[in-house]
Amino acid sequence: MNIFMRRLAPEMGQDQTKQQIEKGLRLYQSNQTDKALHVWTKVLEKTSDPGGKFRVLGCLITAHSEMGKYKDMLKYALDQIDTAREMEDPDYLTEGYLNLARSNEKLCDFQKTVSYCKTCLNMQGTTVSLQLNGQVCLSMGNAFLGLSVFQKALESYEKALRYAHNNDDKMLECRVCCSLGNIYVHLKDYEKALFFPCKAAELVNDYGKGWSLKYRAMSQYHMSVAYRKLERLPDAMECCEESMKIALQHGDRPLQALCLLNFADIHRCRRDTDKAFPRYESALAIMTEIGNRLGQSYVYLGVAKCWLLQKEYDKALDSLQRAQELADGMGNKLCTLKVHCLREGIYRSRGQQEELTEQVVKFLQCVEELELYCGMCGESIGDRDQKLQALPCSHIFHLRCLQTNGTKGCPKCFKSSMKPGFV
Repeated sequence: MNIFMRRLAPEMGQDQTKQQIEKGLRLYQSNQTDKALHVWTKVLEKTSDPGGKFRVLGCLITAHSEMGKYKDMLKYALDQIDTAREMEDPDYLTEGYLNLARSNEKLCDFQKTVSYCKTCLNMQGTTVSLQLNGQVCLSMGNAFLGLSVFQKALESYEKALRYAHNNDDKMLECRVCCSLGNIYVHLKDYEKALFFPCKAAELVNDYGKGWSLKYRAMSQYHMSVAYRKLERLPDAMECCEESMKIALQHGDRPLQALCLLNFADIHRCRRDTDKAFPRYESALAIMTEIGNRLGQSYVYLGVAKCWLLQKEYDKALDSLQRAQELADGMGNKLCTLKVHCLREGIYRSRGQQEELTEQVVKFLQCVEELELYCGMCGESIGDRDQKLQALPCSHIFHLRCLQTNGTKGCPKCFKSSMKPGFV
């Protein structure tokens, strides 16, 4: 169970408030979400105790997050931060800002997420706040990944992992491993993309007896994506079906949408566009409803690739335009780069030289901005499946370059530290 739901604040006040919150938790844990929400909403209306109000808002935030009702999640998070300010307690403020960060992360407002996470890390709270820092770093890493700032994302995930190890927090470690799998999918090191969610699945098997099934569903989903990228489509389908089964049982709409997108991508890889299109459509409907703009952009990329298989170039360009509009709105440069790459292929096959040149220039600008090249050989990273290695500073190189050339430190850090007069 989430830390926001577990925490018993000393200023909880009336026993009735505490008992009703616990009653809601029991209902929620037994999958009676509507009844739990009813109990918590009543507590929120009746309680005059700020500690009780803060805690019940935490329960409502987590429940709405898991249902994919992100706008409601944000509304409760704003109420919670107001309550924390009234109480003037740094621990409550840290927790409140973390919930604000998470709400904005879910709504793909990544710059705000980073800002709220930095506020959390600057709070001078007690050990309770320090225990939240790992979750803050995870949320910050997810936001940096949403902005395609890969080095900072990796840096944040590494910090989150250190907090997880130091606090022996296996749930946090499991979530970080899934996020690390996700970043390596984007960087196209598919061996690592599979390794990390497999590690998460091991943690679920070894320690997750009392955990929510969502941890199993999450690790299976990320394994499925990696298997698809490795062209192990039967394995991808099996893991995705397992994940979808749990998502349906628990009414987890965000995960259902991700599974539908992955099912569609698997069918596209099999060149079965008849099965792919309706699944993209279903994924898009849920993602639009819950506000997952990043997911929507990837649906449009998948749809464009399906149209390309059918040589329907105008329809593909229309889908790519929609993907780019979403990517520009979020500041996701990797999605923009993929759009330029696919447009380049269309214009090349049509012999449209002027448009082709424009896309090549934009593509190269994106590669430069994203620093998607190896600091040793200068070749691009993330354009095909290859083994990568991140150094402790989180700069990324081809593994073969590090093994061939050897290095006592990071070449990129060394170059940036060479100032005029000190060379």
